[in-house]
Amino acid sequence: MLKVIYEDNHIIVVIKPRNISTQPDESNDLSLLDEVKDYIKKKYNKPGEAFVGLVHRLDRPTGGIMVFAKNSKSAQRLSNQFKEHSIKKVYYAVVEGKIRASEEKIVNYLKKDEKQNIVKIVTMSEPQAKKAELIYKVLQTKGNLSLLEINILTGRSHQIRVQLSGIGLPIYGDTKYNKNTDKKITKDLALWAGRLEFIHPVTKEMLVFIAPPNQSEKPWDLFYLDKYFVR
Repeated sequence: MLKVIYEDNHIIVVIKPRNISTQPDESNDLSLLDEVKDYIKKKYNKPGEAFVGLVHRLDRPTGGIMVFAKNSKSAQRLSNQFKEHSIKKVYYAVVEGKIRASEEKIVNYLKKDEKQNIVKIVTMSEPQAKKAELIYKVLQTKGNLSLLEINILTGRSHQIRVQLSGIGLPIYGDTKYNKNTDKKITKDLALWAGRLEFIHPVTKEMLVFIAPPNQSEKPWDLFYLDKYFVR
């Protein structure tokens, strides 16, 4: 069932469950975009397919807050905010490995292998390489696991997963970039889009949305999360 945390005539903000695609893909599985369209169509008794503007994405295994536009004007204005990097997106991750700094900015150049659907760290001179930047802050550490708060300064595919893995801090449960993850044992990726801040495309009001992951699930249950998810 679709979890809506905010809605008006122009936008709808929802929680994306983990392991569901943001938009339709070759798997033909039901996507979040499909669910939002169906929700709007039924709620407002709209004839035909409801308009829903997709303005950003989350990887299939990543859960958390997403905003969709309900009309073309809002879609364009939100898309511009994402392009200008004026929207603040804060992620939370549980990583494995030895922490080397309590706070750090990571800068890499990334290139996506479309055939394998995997992203690699490459040199700046590599053709089609794209610059990727993020800042992580260590919130808590329990043994070999640490809870990080992550601000991304660019929006590259698989960016957080590959950049953290590149410094020896792979995300718990990541079957692509964490060599310690047993692919035979299903684990949810411990990466969550927990905070989203942007200017409303019509009213110009600053909106802040906060949503924690399910703290009863592993490995989130190892950490005290409440204090990080308050306004």
